[in-house]
Amino acid sequence: MEENGEEKLIAAVRHIAKTLGRTETMADDILQVFSSFDGRFSLDKLSSDRPLPHRRPPADSPPSAAVAPAVTGGGREADDHRPLSLERTIRTLDRQISRFVSSDSLIWSDAADAAAFLEAVDDLLATIHDLDSPSVPTDKPLLDRADDLLQRCMLRLEEEFRAILDRSDGAVISTPPSHDSDSDGADADDDRIPVAAPVDDYNLVIDALPPGSVADLHAIARRMVAAGFGRECAEAYGVSRRGFVDESIARLGLRPRPADEVQATPWPELEDDIARWVKGAKMAFLILVPSERRLCERVFASLPPFADLTFAAACRPAAASLLSFADAVAAGPREPERIFRLVDMYETLRDLLPELDHLLSEQYSVTLRAEVAAAHRALGAAIRGIFIELENLIRRDPAKAAVPGGGLHPITRYVMNYLRAACASRRTLEEVMDEDAAGAGVPPDRHPPSSSLSLQVAWIMDVLQSNVEAKSKVYPEPPLSYIFLMNNTRYMTQKASDCELGALLGDDWIRRQIGMVRRWGHDYQRTTWTKVVAVLRMDGVSAAATSSSAAAVKALRERLRVFNNYLEDIWRVQSEWVVTHDQLRTELRVAVAALVLPAYRNFIGRLRATADSGKLADRYIKYSVEDVEARINELFEGLRLQKPPVLEDQFQSCGNSLFRSSELLLTSEIGSNSRRKSSDALERAASSSTELLPLRSLVAPVPVCASVSPAQSVTASKRSNPPSLCFS
Repeated sequence: MEENGEEKLIAAVRHIAKTLGRTETMADDILQVFSSFDGRFSLDKLSSDRPLPHRRPPADSPPSAAVAPAVTGGGREADDHRPLSLERTIRTLDRQISRFVSSDSLIWSDAADAAAFLEAVDDLLATIHDLDSPSVPTDKPLLDRADDLLQRCMLRLEEEFRAILDRSDGAVISTPPSHDSDSDGADADDDRIPVAAPVDDYNLVIDALPPGSVADLHAIARRMVAAGFGRECAEAYGVSRRGFVDESIARLGLRPRPADEVQATPWPELEDDIARWVKGAKMAFLILVPSERRLCERVFASLPPFADLTFAAACRPAAASLLSFADAVAAGPREPERIFRLVDMYETLRDLLPELDHLLSEQYSVTLRAEVAAAHRALGAAIRGIFIELENLIRRDPAKAAVPGGGLHPITRYVMNYLRAACASRRTLEEVMDEDAAGAGVPPDRHPPSSSLSLQVAWIMDVLQSNVEAKSKVYPEPPLSYIFLMNNTRYMTQKASDCELGALLGDDWIRRQIGMVRRWGHDYQRTTWTKVVAVLRMDGVSAAATSSSAAAVKALRERLRVFNNYLEDIWRVQSEWVVTHDQLRTELRVAVAALVLPAYRNFIGRLRATADSGKLADRYIKYSVEDVEARINELFEGLRLQKPPVLEDQFQSCGNSLFRSSELLLTSEIGSNSRRKSSDALERAASSSTELLPLRSLVAPVPVCASVSPAQSVTASKRSNPPSLCFS
């Protein structure tokens, strides 16, 4: 009975509307008044001359949620009335939607208005779907009117979408959740901190929007995608979030810079920029970019591929700016001191790539993954180019001015400390060199005799050794050239023996170097002391002594005079020579003493035996055996070396960038507040070496070794038992 009464009441309302409404529009207005007066007079019931167009279910509803059109009697009659009912529906929706669209206030400032507007949009989409149905006669003017109304809806939805994005009041940084939900950030309100603040843990997620805003954005995005305005929605999202990402990158101290500006920046300033870039890249790709991916997937859930499209639109410009900086640095000059910062950048991207494989794997973001890999390869090529340039610089360095005293040549000191510090990053450098071999199509050797890095370093050492041997020919005195060769070769061995550099070169290389030092030590003794010892030989003196004691004394005195002259000349000259390595200097003295002192002691004994039982011998003996030993112990100290000529000109003449005016990267920090000029690997090398000097030191006067007192005898030095080169 209740149903019959309600049907009669609805029929009465229809009759009133038909009687009083002189036009169809007036009738619709009357029905609208009744529908707002009583819930029983809904437009669905009052307009049921034909079934209302069924509403498409929301994107996240199951298929069974679709509302089936009502069925009434007289199917053919219902079909005849259907276009008229659709037109009434469009007019009704127009009034509802126009009220929201024309409002100056934001619709989403009121939850009820937002829900009503979304419901009207859903009704409009369902009506347009019905108008496009083959079962409905084509009514192009009505369809155009509906499309125009839909366009107005989408423009307002886009405006609301942007407003929700822009009204975010900050970001919440939290640890990654175990699962996604709208309440993920609910407990983090007390932990709000500025975006891009320095962090020590990169396992963080930035919740840039509150959960309620994410839900509102998702609701709008579903409608815009369903209406065919997905790209417009994605563009609006990308523009807004791009500003957030760009601002976050800027707060890390990074800004977009053209390549020519980067390459024109002085190296000390560029070092600081690279240090900031390394930290910024980790922040961007380990925190910021994953957080944006997570946000896009929540806003555009179940709307592929718009989640990836918006993610790429938001993040790619800032990421491309970061990568363009790396490309610009990689394309810069191949100066050797740049390798340490390039290694830092290379390692940063190398460690990021596995993290980005899944993050940047979809249609629109995969190109960003390729750009990261390309920047990584460019940095590797730059590192390989620096090794080649180092080799060329060594080869081109001319043999002009001799190093005073036969000491260390600046290029030897530079190259060895450089390689020692660089090889602290041995694993990374091996990766770089192996990439080159793989790129050249060289088949991999499962059991290679040596790595590509080992071959490269060994070749540089061969070039350096050849350069040192060529420079030794500048010395007019052969003994001094041997001292120069021993100094530089022993320095190479010393620097390589206790670090990764020695592991790359191998024990055989070290043994060969030691063998060369030993051979040059023998050559030095031969060219300097053989003639001295020959004077002390007794050949011919014994025969003279048998015939005349006076003749024997005269011959011995003459030989003693020649010996004294030799000793004084050698002492005067070679006391200014330098043997920089303490053990090498000691072993040379030991070898010389073992050669000279026994012969001199025998000679003095023979002289005393010949000259009237030694009474007159002391008149002729200027130096005792102890005096000769003391003079030998004063050799190779550079005692009289004051201010030798500076060697800078010879390096600048060939444009050798090894010796430019900037500080060499192979120096430890000077002062607690000084700017850091080296990578961590370099600092570790500096902490274990006393030879890491600024570049200016390479062209300064050769350092004078500490003096050894004549009282410090060779015999005492033997007791220290150092590893011997066995010159004797």
